[in-house]
Amino acid sequence: MFAGGLAKKRKQTRIRWTIYVSFIALAIAFAIVADWPKLQKNLANPEVAASLFPDIVFLAARNTLIFTAVGFTGGFIIAMTMALMRISKIRVFRVVSTIYIEILRGLPLLLTIILVGLGLPLGFSAFRQMPIFWRGVIALALVTGAYMAETIRAGIESVPAGQNEAGRSLGLSKGQTMRWIILPQALRTIVPPLTNEFVILIKDTSLISALGVTASTKELTRFAREEVISNANATPLIVAGLVYLALTIPLTQVAKRLETKKGRV
Repeated sequence: MFAGGLAKKRKQTRIRWTIYVSFIALAIAFAIVADWPKLQKNLANPEVAASLFPDIVFLAARNTLIFTAVGFTGGFIIAMTMALMRISKIRVFRVVSTIYIEILRGLPLLLTIILVGLGLPLGFSAFRQMPIFWRGVIALALVTGAYMAETIRAGIESVPAGQNEAGRSLGLSKGQTMRWIILPQALRTIVPPLTNEFVILIKDTSLISALGVTASTKELTRFAREEVISNANATPLIVAGLVYLALTIPLTQVAKRLETKKGRV
């Protein structure tokens, strides 16, 4: 048995080293055949990169964060409502929330954005008069709310049943028990996945450009794409990618720390 385990470990080690060597070989081959001067000129042109500032930060990145913050706030409100309906004892509430969550989670986000931003205005004057910004963030909120609803529901159901009984024994109503005892404990559990959802939403804001944007509402991807066309150079895409990483990596690290801290509790 010991010999079999040792043989299996050696086999796994050989597989890992084979993968490492393959990657190194591919990297060396790429370095040999690549036209580095042309790559630098078209992907890392310092003059083009410098021309993007400060607009890529104070316009594009700012708009990306605004879209994200508004969409996330609206999504959280929707998610909390749907999660409470999903665990309700009233059958109609459960059915409505289940249908909402399954449909919005099942549709591609881009399709939902186009439907809300371009489809609904055909039948509702209120949507026709609504700025593109609000059509986009409403679509983001609807979809984000569907995903976060399941996270919040799972967090609520993870709180021991005895907590609900303790609240009721203290004379609190069902609503008060949920508000003051259950939800605070659930929120501590769901903060890490909600942080990850916020990171995902930062990247998903790029899809709002499918509705068209004004000069003042460009987010990072749309800004970079227009600059690529304007400069006939792909450097703006690299710079935009770096800005996205500057926004998302710290948040993903925060989520990891929170998950680690939660695991220790």
